[in-house]
Amino acid sequence: MNEPKPLIIGTAAFHSGEMGVVELPIGSLTGYQPVTINIHIRRGKRPGPVLLLTAGIHGDELIGVEILRRILQSRGFQNLRGDLIIVPVVCMPAFLNRNRYLPDRRDLNRLFPGHPDGSLGSRLAHTFLQEVVARCTHSIDFHGGAIGRPNLPQIRISPNDAEAAAMAMAFKPPVVIQTGLREGSLRHQLRNRDIPAILFEGGEALRITSDSVRYGLRGVFSVMRHLGMLPKQRKVIEPATRTVFAKSTTWVRAPQGGLMIPLIDLGKAIVPGTKLGIIADPFGRHETVIHSEYEGIIIGITREGHADEGDALFHIATTPDPQDAEAHIQRSDEILEEHTDPLG
Repeated sequence: MNEPKPLIIGTAAFHSGEMGVVELPIGSLTGYQPVTINIHIRRGKRPGPVLLLTAGIHGDELIGVEILRRILQSRGFQNLRGDLIIVPVVCMPAFLNRNRYLPDRRDLNRLFPGHPDGSLGSRLAHTFLQEVVARCTHSIDFHGGAIGRPNLPQIRISPNDAEAAAMAMAFKPPVVIQTGLREGSLRHQLRNRDIPAILFEGGEALRITSDSVRYGLRGVFSVMRHLGMLPKQRKVIEPATRTVFAKSTTWVRAPQGGLMIPLIDLGKAIVPGTKLGIIADPFGRHETVIHSEYEGIIIGITREGHADEGDALFHIATTPDPQDAEAHIQRSDEILEEHTDPLG
């Protein structure tokens, strides 16, 4: 029987059953500090899919970093089929600055496929595609909401990607949303290469919330079982719930400036006429009640008390029968609390 080919990233080669870390050089910063990408490899002894797990494309989104940190600490890969490529922090300069963007204020997730002779971010994007993405067969990318704008844990997939949709349902998030592709994003490049990819959103920037971490951990191991990378659970617990699927989302924006007082929370059902919040004149002269014009579930919300006219306040996944969807989301949260071991 022929030995499987080694997995080569940069100058390092990993054979079946091996694990290790690769530091890919990218460039240097103003103070001569080197910029690298830290890549962790876990190779199974038997062949299978090559799953890429990424976080920290935006430096202030810490949920994915924590999820991947815990996966790196896991001892549950003795029976791994295939390979794991884990990149907890893709954009180290932004991470060290506790900032969403690169030092030149560019968004790395708008720079793919990049160029070997471009800006620092463009070089990072190019190297990442050539050395890492080119090795994988499947991908999960982790993100979070902006500062003061938490997201309900959710999975986003591209239209007309049946394999990614199956991965999303295996992940078992509260909500799966079908969204279009943004030019320059990692997900766009994965789609161009026919690599099934799902994108996790949960929590908010600069915060680590336990529910989003638990959903992420359970989701990764569940997807790995779906792909045949891990053995099936000995005792399968069939939850009395289902993932809510939405084909579109919309934002409700501030009709005028003032103090923002929300009257609803993440995961709650809304119908046309539901009171979402109040925009209050800070000088006590009047209040404006914000009513929903849509039917769906709240998947994102602003926690900031200030609002200017036009600010995005409530993110809604449009779906029929939102009360039923809310009940399933609540039950999903309860099941997650009851079963905390993702390998159990």
